[in-house]
Amino acid sequence: MTTEKRRVPAGAAVLRGEITTAIRAAVMQELAEVGYGRLSVEAVARRAGVSKTAIYRRWRSKLDLVLDLVSAAAGRNLPLLDTGSLLGDLEILLHVMARALRHRLASQIIPDLLAEAARNPQIAEKLQAALDDYQQAVGRILIGRAVERGELSPDTDRRAAVDLIVGPVYWRMAISRATLEPAEVPRMASAIAAALRVACGGPARAEVEV
Repeated sequence: MTTEKRRVPAGAAVLRGEITTAIRAAVMQELAEVGYGRLSVEAVARRAGVSKTAIYRRWRSKLDLVLDLVSAAAGRNLPLLDTGSLLGDLEILLHVMARALRHRLASQIIPDLLAEAARNPQIAEKLQAALDDYQQAVGRILIGRAVERGELSPDTDRRAAVDLIVGPVYWRMAISRATLEPAEVPRMASAIAAALRVACGGPARAEVEV
């Protein structure tokens, strides 16, 4: 039996993946340097080494371009490794978050997009969706494991639990613009684990053998 190769319809544009990747990287760099307000399609095209037409084939406007970038970031898998304990899982997650927030691009782009979201309902909606996706993933995986192990109550409010986990790191690094050294992570993870056990009905001292 023979198989026929599908032909691209006449007149259809073939969007090359490496060009799309280059454009997205250029948007990240431009956002970090000039912010959303001064971002232009012309500057993105120049940095990516492509024509403006190549950008407009993929996105209708700079807003669509930035919203697509936010959606892509929200869709990435979280490296929530199973260490066998709530405390160990928290340490891994906090290290990952701190490393991401230390990155120059993230530290500049996130505050700018949050400020822009206050003025632009479409960006606000996309950012909220990204945060919801993140919370659901952490709640489903990390908190879900702790519940299965008996470290937290089955009645745990997972959204509130995730707020307790990510809030301290985000406040420290994205709002206060202070550092979180790797050596501080175990202490912060221990404090968060203790708060979760109190707030979410887990054993007060899970480490004590009986």
